Amino acid sequence: MVREFELPDVGEGLTEAEIVSWLVEPGDAVSEDQPVAEVETDKAVVEVPAPVNGSVRELLADPGEMVPVGDVIITFDTDEQSSSRGRPSADDIDGEPVQDEQTDAEVAAGSDEPAGAGADPEPETEPAAADAAEPPETADAAEVGELEGRVFAAPSARRLARELGIDIGVVAGSGPGGRVTEADVSRAAENGQPAGATAESEADAELTSATQRVDANGTTGGEATETTTPDAADRDRTLAAPATRKFAEEEEGIDLDAVPTDETKDGEAFVSEEHVREYAEAQRRAQAADAEAVAGSDESVDAGTATGAAAAAARGDADVDAEGEDEDKDERVPYRGVRQTIGEQMERSKFTAPHVTHHDEVDVTRLVEARGRLKDRAEERGTKLTYMPFVFKAVVAGLREHPIINSQLDEDAGEILLKGDYNIGVATATDDGLMVPVVEGADRKGMLELADEMRELIDAARDRSIARSDMQGGTFTVTNFGAIGGEYATPIINYPETAVLGLGAIKDRPWVVDGEVEARKVMTLSLSIDHRVIDGADAAQFVNTVKQYLEEPELLLLE
Repeated sequence: MVREFELPDVGEGLTEAEIVSWLVEPGDAVSEDQPVAEVETDKAVVEVPAPVNGSVRELLADPGEMVPVGDVIITFDTDEQSSSRGRPSADDIDGEPVQDEQTDAEVAAGSDEPAGAGADPEPETEPAAADAAEPPETADAAEVGELEGRVFAAPSARRLARELGIDIGVVAGSGPGGRVTEADVSRAAENGQPAGATAESEADAELTSATQRVDANGTTGGEATETTTPDAADRDRTLAAPATRKFAEEEEGIDLDAVPTDETKDGEAFVSEEHVREYAEAQRRAQAADAEAVAGSDESVDAGTATGAAAAAARGDADVDAEGEDEDKDERVPYRGVRQTIGEQMERSKFTAPHVTHHDEVDVTRLVEARGRLKDRAEERGTKLTYMPFVFKAVVAGLREHPIINSQLDEDAGEILLKGDYNIGVATATDDGLMVPVVEGADRKGMLELADEMRELIDAARDRSIARSDMQGGTFTVTNFGAIGGEYATPIINYPETAVLGLGAIKDRPWVVDGEVEARKVMTLSLSIDHRVIDGADAAQFVNTVKQYLEEPELLLLE
């Protein structure tokens, strides 16, 4: 029977999501709970699991397409006569399963089993302890062998593995819980030749025809070049992934039925994106050579210009000037997903809370010395000790003494809520924009524990595997723009918090100590506040407390 699968709500009340990539193709066998697609929410990329055992019948959405929740995105062929489970949905990214109603069969049978099961984007178990099987990533997966149980990997790592032709099932993961990272995949590629990598392009190996010179009268002359192109195929039906079809039609203008291939699936010719790319490149080379040959027989045409124009025409460039250069070099990047969510959050914060920024400087010479003494000891225990754990401890001390900074404004109730928890967010720059992982209970954790947890959260944010729950519940945020050389800034508050502290770079500066000018290590501080809740005096007093703990790091031992 055919089983339709609708896009589940993989977020909290999400109305639509973007299909990032398909992990399967039509005809592939799948097992229940096996990831079949990567879907982008407003915060992360999550995997959507198969609801049944069977095979993929049809993919109904292309990568990059925005799909409303509830639309059918994939169909499966299955031998099941009736479903034993309701429509499945992926876990939302804070790890809580989104349950759905039971099927009619379940209601009739009186089953109490919850509907749906999904992929946990931040697993807590080792890969061997999981139940779902990882789909083979390459055609050689069966020869290499699969790891038992599900392979946990960041979506970016899976994409890189597919690009490099690496079987992710045999890559050892170094991330939290054995998660495979991009670095793990890159190391695996360096240790062995990726599948599909050859010294000579397959397209060059299949060249079969020759281009002949045509004179001014249109008659065929002697051969001018040995430039060749692969013979085009002529099929009535070709199997290909939706992304490959889109690439062939929109990017290359290639008819899939004309692309040569010796691969088959279920007895039908199968074309991959690499096949399309090689065929298109061979076509371009041949057309450019044709143009050069024609130009050589016409004295009124400059050979270089003709070749450039022909090559541009072959690749579909519409706007080319006399020198063969593109006139329009602008690039359009979609404003959606994480980037759009960040923009909307910044807009809401800036236009809701009147921002005021308090700037100051602090002598952190003793802090630099203390961190230098402890750094090697921390590394012996497997921890990379940065300045951020010291700052977190100083911030917690400041929030305790000045609770108005650790607050939120409940406009509906007309109340200022002084938060009892100290959940500190750390602004993190990623390829997809700024994310703010939150270290919960920073007041209850030691220096090394803070360092380790912060590093894990930052890595998860950057590879888009972070859970939604790890970016919620913050009461105060720290942003370190000094890491890229900045000194002062006016950071935007992470609404609904009421303050954010920016850290500038630590630099040598002249500083007066006991009446004498010395070179000291100095860091700049920029505290933005919601002036509806926090006054300038409150901001200054808080910064002074933070400075005291950073100037005398021994005081942190009392915290």
